[in-house]
Formats: sequence, structure tokens, C-alpha cells
Amino acid sequence: MRSKAKVALFKGTLILLAALFVLGQVGYRLLFPVLPTFETMGLISALALLANGTCLALLWKHRDEDINMSSVWECSRNDIASNLSVFVAAAGVWVTDSGWPDVLIALCLALLFLRSALKVFKGAYAELAKCN
Repeated sequence: MRSKAKVALFKGTLILLAALFVLGQVGYRLLFPVLPTFETMGLISALALLANGTCLALLWKHRDEDINMSSVWECSRNDIASNLSVFVAAAGVWVTDSGWPDVLIALCLALLFLRSALKVFKGAYAELAKCN
């Protein structure tokens, strides 16, 4: 159990790093605005959604088995949220002919990642407390 909790802490750290990266991208886009290519956004997101959807379906029945599987499922769920968010952002960029939808969706996604990292950290620390 201790090893699984430590792996979950590592995954929580990866989720936190993803959130910080997205926040960094938001800051960069605020300083250096560009109009994203919505066609590329949509195509890449569709391919990633297919792959991540398959993974999520395979993990679904194992999501509550232990802290390790719970954290893996959390990562996979975040991947699906990311893919769907990119679709929404691409549509917003297309409709508004502006990069603002991409920035706003990215900010929301970063908040989701921060929430997920906190959830994984809390679960992992609870498991570690049980081991002592």
C-alpha cells in the first residue's frame, strides 16, 4: 500500500505540473496573443479523444480498487476533459475569430487539473497515514 500511495503522489505531482504548464501557457498567450488554428485543434483533439476514451473505458471498473487505480482513472478522466475542452475552444475560436476562447478554456482546464491534483494528494496522504 505504501508503494501505491507513493506512486499516486508522483501522479498527483504530474497533474500539478500539467496545471502549472497550462497556466504558464495562459500567461504566455496573454503576453503574446495569437489566433490558434481551429482545424488543427479539432483534428488532434478528435484523435486524442478516441485513444483516451478507449483507456477510460478500460479503467472504468477499476477506478475505486485502490489509490493507484483511482489516480490513474483521475488522469484518464482529465485527458477526456482536455480533449473535449479543446473542441469547445476550437469552436469558440472559429465563431469569434479570436484567441480568447482558447485562453478562457485553458484557464478552466488548469483549475480542473489543480482540483484533481489536490484530490490525488489527499487520497495518497490518507493511504500513507494508514501505513504508519
